[in-house]
Amino acid sequence: MESKIEVLSTVRIAHHPELYKIVDALNRSLKKDDLMFGLALDPKDQEQAIFTIYRT
Repeated sequence: MESKIEVLSTVRIAHHPELYKIVDALNRSLKKDDLMFGLALDPKDQEQAIFTIYRT
């Protein structure tokens, strides 16, 4: 069985140490709807975060 992950949206936002809490809540709440959320620091600018929404 092949699993495809589709990127629905990506946005860069100001990094805040507690952003991961929002991403965690979204992942827990919307997993059943085949949605997944990611958060990463921008490698070029550590003050920016990259928030991504995926469909699984």
